[in-house]
Amino acid sequence: MINISERLKKIAYLADKGKIVADIGTDHGIVPIFLIVENISHKVIASDISKKSLKKTIDLIKEYNLEDKVETRVGDGLKVLKSGEVDNLIIAGMGGILISELINKDMEIAKQMDKIILQPMQATEHLRKYLCEKGFEIIDESIIHEDKKFFEIIVAKYTGEINLRDDIFYKIPLICYKRKDKVLKDFLLNEIKYNKNILNELKKVSKSERIEKREEKLLKLIEEYERLIWNIR
Repeated sequence: MINISERLKKIAYLADKGKIVADIGTDHGIVPIFLIVENISHKVIASDISKKSLKKTIDLIKEYNLEDKVETRVGDGLKVLKSGEVDNLIIAGMGGILISELINKDMEIAKQMDKIILQPMQATEHLRKYLCEKGFEIIDESIIHEDKKFFEIIVAKYTGEINLRDDIFYKIPLICYKRKDKVLKDFLLNEIKYNKNILNELKKVSKSERIEKREEKLLKLIEEYERLIWNIR
């Protein structure tokens, strides 16, 4: 059995069974191998920006004798894909801004997907807002707590409809909130702690109108997070 983290395992299991999957920025190629070994997919395209980046993936594919099921491609983002050849798209481990840029560069390819599975390492708020404004429906959201970190996973599909959210639900996963996921409370407590730390640092800085506005914004955000925690109890 391949050694895989809970984060990557969750991403893999979100793919539709029996569909062709593309893993963009595959890194070590763990997700493509897992998709095949677990019979989630019968064909996976694993891509990365350079041949050097793909070397570990190619070595792992050979180790599992999966050369006929996992195809590697070198290229920038979705440009490695042809129209109609893939059903599900995975982009994990990149920043939210970069993910949105990759989708934007090849929007027509992204629109064709039955499902897009995204796991941004930061700028999740930016990515959610981008998806909602560009006609993608967010159909599922998850939080994985692993190695003392919280990872958010977003599943989206293009519908062409603009689905705007309240600002707070660009920052946190609305679907997790509606489901009252237990991990969301810990996620929110962590966000409160993070923002309180910023507030404490701002208190050490000379006061200005800009600093005061920043403090006010952080206090409102903390209050909103506390309200949400109360609602999911």
